[in-house]
Amino acid sequence: MSNKQTRVRFAPSPTGFLHVGGLRTALFNFLWAKKNKGDFILRIEDTDRAREIAGATENIVATLKHFKLDFDEGPNLGDRNQESGVGKDKYGPFVQSQRLDIYNKHIQILLDKGAAYKCYCTAERIDELKKQADASKVPFKYDKFCLKNPDPSAGSGSHNFVIRQNIPEQGTVEFEDEVYGRIRVENRTLDDGVLIKSDGWPVYNFANVVDDHHMAITHVIRGEEFIASTPKHIHLYEAFGWPVPKFVHLPLLLSRERKKLSKRDGDVAVKEYLDKGYLPEALLNFVAFLGWNPKTEKEIFSLDELIAEFDLKKINRAGAVFDPDKLDWFNAQYLRNKTTAELVELVRPYLPVAAGEYPQEFLAKIVEIERERLKKLSEIGERTSYFFIEPQYDGELLKWKNASADELKSSLTAAKTMISNFKSLISETEIEDNFLKRIGDADKGTMLWPLRVALSGLKASPGPFEIIEAFMSLPKGKEIMAKRIDLALEKLAKL
Repeated sequence: MSNKQTRVRFAPSPTGFLHVGGLRTALFNFLWAKKNKGDFILRIEDTDRAREIAGATENIVATLKHFKLDFDEGPNLGDRNQESGVGKDKYGPFVQSQRLDIYNKHIQILLDKGAAYKCYCTAERIDELKKQADASKVPFKYDKFCLKNPDPSAGSGSHNFVIRQNIPEQGTVEFEDEVYGRIRVENRTLDDGVLIKSDGWPVYNFANVVDDHHMAITHVIRGEEFIASTPKHIHLYEAFGWPVPKFVHLPLLLSRERKKLSKRDGDVAVKEYLDKGYLPEALLNFVAFLGWNPKTEKEIFSLDELIAEFDLKKINRAGAVFDPDKLDWFNAQYLRNKTTAELVELVRPYLPVAAGEYPQEFLAKIVEIERERLKKLSEIGERTSYFFIEPQYDGELLKWKNASADELKSSLTAAKTMISNFKSLISETEIEDNFLKRIGDADKGTMLWPLRVALSGLKASPGPFEIIEAFMSLPKGKEIMAKRIDLALEKLAKL
């Protein structure tokens, strides 16, 4: 494999189900890999055992596959296979908890070089140092006590230890970020962070550098929050004598109030969006625009089109605003482009249970009525329940302006007669023509308002002609409508 081949990785921690921010990071990594005919690697960074959530890894893998962000486990890394933990025929995500021997080997290299050291300080001493930092209103920095006093008895007397990175006290770190440009950090501002915890497990800042090197990662594409850690990572690369990959930090996701995105604003598991009836292709299209701009007027992109258009230079520095209304707009566009048959199958899980007893033709009529109004699939149940369940409503809803109860009853009775004379599968246009001829110059609302309420039981619903056309596709559609009109007449009689 050429060293110039693009290789990227998505490296989530299984501390929860995949959120929209993680989906964006995965998408941008995938797009850059495929744009350059490279590899997209999935690595599960599960070294934080205390925070690991059962089922999180399975959710991450399943979500990526659901969005067709298929990850590569190769091509094989040749003589790197032993170090990477990848066999010639193994395909699946890398898992850090299965790679502890690799980290143990490399931490010893750092210890031997003096780029890391054992720290025996107790939790109480570290807490006291943090309190002092807080009192002085400065960021916490470990004071290198155990580097200067390597004998455990000089500090706490404890034989438990962590291994810390030995950051030079002088000099600077500089790197070129593909989004944020040249970044320069003084070493004196960096803390000697823990690389290996007292239980022997590595932390993210150490394991990810080791893995990125041995997996030949060329571009590290991740969230902006990792910029602060990057100088420490560069020190590790240099301590090992390894080439430094290119860094690409993605802008923060913000709410419409331009605050950091929270669960309240929409930073929830991708599964929740799918469960609400957002289509994967619509959600992916929306997420692609969170920090990336194709510099064209076009907004609807297939995955292949995103690959063709994607460019790191088109990633914005400014925070990306997560606008739920825009997500609804994307989803509505994709829903409208579905065929009726496709849409019927998509909405089935969201329809009332009773809908299972109705024919496909009837469901298709309902889908066509709601197609232009739907923003997400979950809305279909509430919007169309009256088709399957006899509506419940207050008789007052039948009133129209100054029309008397007798006028309304007369209009409904006439409507019932007209419907009984319609032929099966009559079109909405024919229904409308018949009603308008019957109404003449009279107030349309006097007939159409109570008729629509009688059929739907709702203050706001599709027009009566659409509803009638759908019911007329049922063998007993006329009977259903007659029964509902009779119920409305009873309610009017009580007013």
